[in-house]
Amino acid sequence: MVTIETIISMKKKHEKIVCLTAYDYPTAKILDEVGIDIILVGDSAANVFAGEKTTLPITMEEMLYHTKIVARAVEHALVIADMPFLSYQTSLADAVYNAGRFLKVGARGVKLEGGTPMVDTIKRLIDIGIPVMGHLGLTPQSIHKFSGYKLQGKTEEEASRIIEDAKFLQSAGCFSIVLEKIPAALAKRVTESISIPTIGIGAGPHCDGQVLVLHDMLGLFEDFTPKFVKKYARLGDEIRRAVQCYKEEVKKGIYPDKEHSF
Repeated sequence: MVTIETIISMKKKHEKIVCLTAYDYPTAKILDEVGIDIILVGDSAANVFAGEKTTLPITMEEMLYHTKIVARAVEHALVIADMPFLSYQTSLADAVYNAGRFLKVGARGVKLEGGTPMVDTIKRLIDIGIPVMGHLGLTPQSIHKFSGYKLQGKTEEEASRIIEDAKFLQSAGCFSIVLEKIPAALAKRVTESISIPTIGIGAGPHCDGQVLVLHDMLGLFEDFTPKFVKKYARLGDEIRRAVQCYKEEVKKGIYPDKEHSF
């Protein structure tokens, strides 16, 4: 079973960390069987599962539901739950309560967005035994602040702030940090400046691991495709083909045939 210690040790051994999102039992089971290290129950479910334009609308109850059914499928991977918008920013008490709820349904840690302003929250969660994954760079819950899904850390001032934030998150106790949509050179600097693993998404090849949204890399979500997404399959096309075939066979009376009847 992959543990927090496993993930931290992988950086020391220069072993790349593989992370994907999952939101349901069947896909989580497949990811676990393949040997994915970290399964992130991402608030990206708001986009690729529920059709929202941003991650902001998804609720604690919805995230708890997804986390519960993912955790039910997983035997080996480290399951981390994304804390949704306003589940941890409002107060330390809210953060503790909501993070604890994720552990109660099967997560073994939580991810939250933000740098220095989140340090006290992170410390409090870790003090009571809740592992925390940080998230810097493009933080989708701050999408209105950034005026869109724009590359972060382009100036030296922004880059220095991200590096400092990474050091603060490490000192607060995070076991790893997601770096999203920043220049590859900056991700390399961050990765070399801290002893905990970095996991990149649109942050180039120098991070200690990589994460993608499952529906993006499988070609299931087609509303938009970020530059950093590589499509390893085009399941949307395959599903259309299968459904079209089913439709035609039913219309023509071909299905069900003798083989598929009692």
